[in-house]
Amino acid sequence: MAGGQVAAHRAFLLCNYLLLGAASGCIFLTISLRLVPSPCGLLLVFLHALTAVFAAAGCSGSFTNPAAGAGAQHTAHTAGAVLTAIFQGAAAVLAFTRTADFLTELRSYVREDDGAVILSLVGGLGAAIFVLEWASLALAFALRLSEDGGEEATNSGEYTKSLPSGYHV
Repeated sequence: MAGGQVAAHRAFLLCNYLLLGAASGCIFLTISLRLVPSPCGLLLVFLHALTAVFAAAGCSGSFTNPAAGAGAQHTAHTAGAVLTAIFQGAAAVLAFTRTADFLTELRSYVREDDGAVILSLVGGLGAAIFVLEWASLALAFALRLSEDGGEEATNSGEYTKSLPSGYHV
């Protein structure tokens, strides 16, 4: 790996470790709202758990290594990470803009002011997860692109980057 790739790989791992920590924090904060009887609450806990699973899978590094033969796995991981990022962003916006309505829909058993504070913390972590997830996806794409693309000499002796057939639009 070149120096730039090492830095990008470290940033990618840092993003995934931060994602794992933020998703775990969201799980514990959401559970502290006592949402067990609510289907929306269970879906929110499931969303945070799914984010943690994708972050842990990203920490393994196999999705950024094309030599590992993880083409279909990389595609599934990327699609799942994009969906969880979108849903995390939507949940964060709901937690910030419609806190009382969102808390009512979740059917929490805690006091309303305590629930609003906890939900604001979950919303803040959800916004951080949204940003970190997209940064992680961009870094993963850059790492795979730099390892997939080779340099080819043209007739004039200049080197150009060629994109593999999977990245053509």
